Amino acid sequence: MASVLCRKRRLKPGTRCSFIASDGHSCGCVCVLTELTSLSVSFKEMTTLYVSPHPDDFRSLLALLAAEYGPSSRPQIITEDPPASLNARSRPALVLAAAGDGDSLVSGATAVSWYLAFQGKRAGLDAKQQSQVWQWLSFADNELTPVSCAVVFPLMGVTGVDKKLQQTSRAELMRVLKVLDQALAPRTYLVGESITLADMAVATAVLLPFKYALEPSDRKAVTNVTRWFTTCINQPQFLKVLGEIVLCEKMVPVTPKTNAATNAVNGSPAADSPGAPANSPPKTEAQLKKEAKKREKLEKFQQKKEMEAKKKTQPPSEKAKPEKKELGVITYNITTPAGEKKDVVSPLPDSYSPQYVEAAWYPWWEKQGFFKPEYGRKSISEENAKGIFMMCIPPPNVTGSLHLGHALTNAIQDCLTRWHRMRGETTLWNPGCDHAGIATQVVVEKKLMREKGMSRHDLGRENFIREVWKWKNEKGDRIYHQLKKLGSSLDWDRACFTMDPKLSYAVQEAFIRMHDEGVIYRSKRLVNWSCTLNSAISDIEVDKKELAGRTLLPVPGYKEKIEFGVLVSFAYKVDGSDEEVIVATTRIETMLGDTAVAVHPADARYQHLKGKMVLHPFCDRKMPIVFDDFVDMSFGTGAVKITPAHDHNDYEVGERHNLAFINILDENGLLINVPPPFLGMKRFEARKAVLQALKDRGQFKEIKDNPMVVPVCSRSKDIVEPLLKPQWYVDCRDMGKEAADAVREGRLKIIPDHHLKTWFNWLDNIKDWCISRQLWWGHRIPAYFITVNDPSVKPGEDMDGHYWVSGRSEEEAREKAAKRFNVSADKITLRQDEDVLDTWFSSGIFPFSIFGWPNENEDLQVFYPGTLLETGHDILFFWVARMVMMGLKLTGKLPFKEVYLHAVVRDAHGRKMSKSLGNVIDPLDVITGISLEGLHAQLMDSNLDPVEVERAQQGQKSDYPNGIPECGTDALRFALCAYTSQGRDINLDVNRILGYRHFCNKLWNAVKFAMKTLGDNFVPSEKVQLSGEESVSDRWILSRLSAAVTLCDAGFKAYDFPTITTAIYNFWLYELCDIYLESVKPVFSKAEEDSTSQRQALVCRQTLYTCLEVGLRLLSPLMPFVTEELYQRLPRRKPQSDPPSICVTSYPTTEEFCWNSEEVDRDMEFIMTIVKTIRSLRADYNLTKTRADCYLQCIDSATVSLVQKYSLQIQTLSYSQAVIPLTANQPVPEGCAVAIASDRCTVNLMLKGLIDVEKEVAKLMTKKGDLEKQMEKLREKMGKNDYKEKVPVKVQEQDAEKLRQSQIELEKVKEAMDNFRKMI
Repeated sequence: MASVLCRKRRLKPGTRCSFIASDGHSCGCVCVLTELTSLSVSFKEMTTLYVSPHPDDFRSLLALLAAEYGPSSRPQIITEDPPASLNARSRPALVLAAAGDGDSLVSGATAVSWYLAFQGKRAGLDAKQQSQVWQWLSFADNELTPVSCAVVFPLMGVTGVDKKLQQTSRAELMRVLKVLDQALAPRTYLVGESITLADMAVATAVLLPFKYALEPSDRKAVTNVTRWFTTCINQPQFLKVLGEIVLCEKMVPVTPKTNAATNAVNGSPAADSPGAPANSPPKTEAQLKKEAKKREKLEKFQQKKEMEAKKKTQPPSEKAKPEKKELGVITYNITTPAGEKKDVVSPLPDSYSPQYVEAAWYPWWEKQGFFKPEYGRKSISEENAKGIFMMCIPPPNVTGSLHLGHALTNAIQDCLTRWHRMRGETTLWNPGCDHAGIATQVVVEKKLMREKGMSRHDLGRENFIREVWKWKNEKGDRIYHQLKKLGSSLDWDRACFTMDPKLSYAVQEAFIRMHDEGVIYRSKRLVNWSCTLNSAISDIEVDKKELAGRTLLPVPGYKEKIEFGVLVSFAYKVDGSDEEVIVATTRIETMLGDTAVAVHPADARYQHLKGKMVLHPFCDRKMPIVFDDFVDMSFGTGAVKITPAHDHNDYEVGERHNLAFINILDENGLLINVPPPFLGMKRFEARKAVLQALKDRGQFKEIKDNPMVVPVCSRSKDIVEPLLKPQWYVDCRDMGKEAADAVREGRLKIIPDHHLKTWFNWLDNIKDWCISRQLWWGHRIPAYFITVNDPSVKPGEDMDGHYWVSGRSEEEAREKAAKRFNVSADKITLRQDEDVLDTWFSSGIFPFSIFGWPNENEDLQVFYPGTLLETGHDILFFWVARMVMMGLKLTGKLPFKEVYLHAVVRDAHGRKMSKSLGNVIDPLDVITGISLEGLHAQLMDSNLDPVEVERAQQGQKSDYPNGIPECGTDALRFALCAYTSQGRDINLDVNRILGYRHFCNKLWNAVKFAMKTLGDNFVPSEKVQLSGEESVSDRWILSRLSAAVTLCDAGFKAYDFPTITTAIYNFWLYELCDIYLESVKPVFSKAEEDSTSQRQALVCRQTLYTCLEVGLRLLSPLMPFVTEELYQRLPRRKPQSDPPSICVTSYPTTEEFCWNSEEVDRDMEFIMTIVKTIRSLRADYNLTKTRADCYLQCIDSATVSLVQKYSLQIQTLSYSQAVIPLTANQPVPEGCAVAIASDRCTVNLMLKGLIDVEKEVAKLMTKKGDLEKQMEKLREKMGKNDYKEKVPVKVQEQDAEKLRQSQIELEKVKEAMDNFRKMI
């Protein structure tokens, strides 16, 4: 038998596990010592998986899911019992066919699913993740499965109905689910960023409760679990195994079903009980009679239910109570002129609604000038001791609309800007928009053709540019409106467009200065050419499409798809002999431009061909055989065709060997400089023609599949061609070295530093930058070709830089030319270059062109250099490096001091955002919500073909089965900032954003409750300070508030946004709402009893106000709308002088809030351990409304004092009748449930007459056994001869402390058992 490890206990090989789960079923694992993953049988040899056919057998469903996520060769599925010879007593069971050794068996749900998941790489990517997966498997087995079965099995008729036990089990289920809910709050999946066995195991463990027991109100209580479960069951693999899952609406007995899992299993229905062993013995006559009676009762119950339902449909005899309806969208309907302050006198709505909260605030902020650096000061030049913060926006394309990448960029940048502004710095976040040369020209050309049936050439250059400006003025500010919707606090009065006169002048000046210096020069080289656009394009505009082999791709201008991904071999004849040299190519048409064949100098096969020529089959061209190190001898025949004018590697070979460069393509992709019949052919038609001609000549050898990367123009979807063109280039060698040195020397900081390697690698090996673009829309290059009308001066060629001159005007250029050639100006004729500059050229000078460079002015003097550049790491080279290079070159200064690079947004599955996958999400759809049908409709308006639309719709249905709920701007911003811890990529789960909308609602309700508690006449103290009369609860919450301030301060300074979001989230949700507000309710309820109570309530109100006001200020940079709405409702400390808006109020500082006390935090942490233990006991015994006395037995007098000090908090938070601390010597009254909170305190909850004593003793027996095993292992470890020599002292101390604590706990357990036995 194969080796299988039982996780529940280690037994001798072959021993059957005796573990019995609380649902009454045995573990079913065959336990031996060897780990599962050491099985020698390969997955390909796997033969059979035996499963139960019952649709609700969650153990078999887990195995089927693990198999579905496995490799392509899945096992054969059989729904019958395994053969008796295999000795498999339960299903699922996995039979492995091992070569020569007979069959091997893995049995039991955990063992089988682990094996399958491990093979499918779903058991964790590394040792740490695998450990986490094991922990969740244990959680599913030992925590979830027993309570799930206890709740659901009575409904299914598997076990008898005990109402009291069912209520207790239901309460326990909700407790366990809340533990799971808390774990899922910051996560999409349980382990890592994709589905693992952990998700499969826990999802199948809660499957039956979600189907039959968890009603809508229950699911609302565990929103994170519901969100995660819905995400899981809508994955294609889950759908295949489980089918469509309908969630429970009302908990009622379940009618037995036939097998619904045939999606995954081809077998006949059977009557297996879910979770029970599949091969139970035949039932006796008595059992069958009992089942018949049970079915009869069930039928009567169903009839009763039907009668009740019928009654409900009849008119009621008396007026029925109105049903409580869920709150819908709440809107702000008070007339508020644009720019006027929103009404803050009317009562707050009952619940948080993004549409209500986000209305009217932005126009008011803008009109008040809060976003301008001038706000609150006479002049921007005025000295500010707190400093200056300046950041420019990465200018989005004027054609663009907001996507999640923009949303992430702007969420981060706005948080930083608002934080610096609240710190009192002179703050400017400068907006701008890029003219996006290619993208804009394409959009307007399509519009022209669609509306007027005209091309740009029909209009002419000047008229076409007028059309582009017209389009820009009509549509170009759309993205600005979207940025405002995101709450971006930009100074819109300083908004810049890269084609504005100010910026255009700066671009012209930059080109002229760099050209005059020789940094910009003219050269004829290979460029990325788009035949459709008739322009060179940059590397960032080239998509690399990977092909596994032969593939047909659509190409603009061709009716039929074109073949790629094949390697064609053909022969060149050696001149003067019968020999031939075989070469291979993926672009056979380029052989018309071949000018050599290359072989490796060390290749013995071709040494005799040195100095020889090969003959071109279609013209009289003789081509040398050259010897070059770049050739890979092991690839193909070791001989390579060389086309210097159409391949980057071949270009360099051509330069080294002084070969002819023959250009065979014109700008439209038609063949030139080739013999008939190929002359004038389209390039891919010539591909077929050349192949046929080679076959006709007998020189074709073979064609085979070849994995390759095809360069595709991202704008036109055309296949990019390397083409020789005379262009303008920037010499980047010295500039690149300066940019690299700035980082090496610490003058420029790049964060996070794992991008440094990429930065240095690119700049240290930088190539010159082609800046010419063959477009009409853009900055026309201010360079002129010179023709000298003088016979003494020979005519120049286009690529000769000596015959080019640049100037701010044609007159200036003419004077320069006359001076250069020493002739009079009237003999000079000039022709301006038709091309425009690469868009990245104008973006490269954006940090100083927006301030009017080269002209000196106040803005340039104050705000350049800037403070920070924040952007995505994907444009590190294309934009960031070029800004640094051009800033140093043209101004002598770095454009900014720091660069923070955020991650790239991907979908929840880690896939790149792609329209064809249906995973591109408009942030506005997340903010306002959209139905699944609405998402589908967006696809219909796209340019996708029908097959891609169908695939994209399936993707949308899987990820967003119910559409995208309305989340609001604040929740989206908070989620994006919380996600930035994921490194280079962010796997964004839209469903998780909804969790932060629920956080907003919690915030809303907390402030509403607190304001009611404060009362209308509350006046906060003018200064934030302690009075000295604060209660222990007050001191604790102020300590936690100070800790949150410290974490946020450090987080913003380190660009550690997850630290900020976690600190704020935990403070508001877990500390202020869950603990403090609950613990101080008695203080306010007794406020009027006497003067002492009144004073205590007043101090408590001041503490509560401080927490609300400071908590909102901490959160404001991340959630500007909801914090403004709530802040405006709070009274002010100094109404006459306090700032009018939270966005210009000071950010909390560590100097002001320095009340963090480790002692207070430690004490409260201990108290909360006690509270949670009492709550757990109450849940165990379903004490939902009954208060019980609580006796806390403490280890020493210090602990007794501490418990007495916090007795009111314990009593309130644990819903206890009275809290009585006892010393270790004081007896505990009989009739208590016992739970150990820690080694310092044992909880005794008085339950006399309410509990099952024997059950309590059994629990303690298990605890006792676990402790004794733990102590035995520790003693064995500590008793080894070399323990003291080999084990570090610190570990020895930890072991001794563990043993001491375990000993104390064991004594308490024994004492508790004795106590219970007295009750029997």
